[in-house]
Amino acid sequence: MQKVGIYAKKNHPDAEQIAVDIRDRLEAEQLTVIMEDSLAEQIGQVRGYAEDEIPGQVDLIIVLGGDGTLISVARQVGDLPVPILGVNLGRLGFLTEITRTELPEMLERIIRGEFVVSSRMMLDAVIHRNGEVLGEYTVLNDVVINKGALARIIDMHTSVDNDHLTVFKADGLIIASPTGSTGYNLAAGGPIIYPGINSLVITPICPHTLTNRPIIVSDDARIKIEVKFDDDVVFFTADGQVGRKLQPGDLVEVRKSSSRTLLIASPSKDYFEILRTKLSWGER
Repeated sequence: MQKVGIYAKKNHPDAEQIAVDIRDRLEAEQLTVIMEDSLAEQIGQVRGYAEDEIPGQVDLIIVLGGDGTLISVARQVGDLPVPILGVNLGRLGFLTEITRTELPEMLERIIRGEFVVSSRMMLDAVIHRNGEVLGEYTVLNDVVINKGALARIIDMHTSVDNDHLTVFKADGLIIASPTGSTGYNLAAGGPIIYPGINSLVITPICPHTLTNRPIIVSDDARIKIEVKFDDDVVFFTADGQVGRKLQPGDLVEVRKSSSRTLLIASPSKDYFEILRTKLSWGER
């Protein structure tokens, strides 16, 4: 390992000093450290880089922030085999597992090359309109189709591997990876899927028919959703961060991506400990 990139949550009061501490420690070991533009400017780094320039130039990335910041960086990394260390600047995250107090020890492990990587599935989503590709997205967590605040329920004609599943009449539909199962999917009543399980989950949002329940399918499945609605506002969102408006008749296709996100795991916390902490399991 020769080069490390650092991203940070915008305008976080602690990010600057932590970034400086990381840079100084790594440079003391003759490693090159580069940062995205806004962070570099804040700490007086001579040169910064555009966010999408960093992944192709580094061997490892450190993200300072929360899960949302890491998810955004994961999309920037795309199909590059660059491991990501998430350092949480607030409460423990599902993805940003390392706390500030654990960071010094973790840096020493990185310097020695003694870290474990968890390979996480990503999803590819394609929006088709009138037979043409309108947009393509690669996500770590989920893709969501949902209605605007005042819109009526949406009819979502859903198939799995070209076999008709059902017409979901609901406020929306979530297709989540195992990593994304603890996000919007969980809030909508979907199951938690262990990261190593090769599956996807389809979860309706506030379905009109109460017997419409979440369904888990193989990670090899190709899911297609044709949306039908009147003149209401319906959105497609990728990882809750980017997206676009849909039109009646648009077709959304979701499948497992060939890209993987490589997350550096905490040496002191396993997945179930993170679940217990985040979800307050076992507390009275």
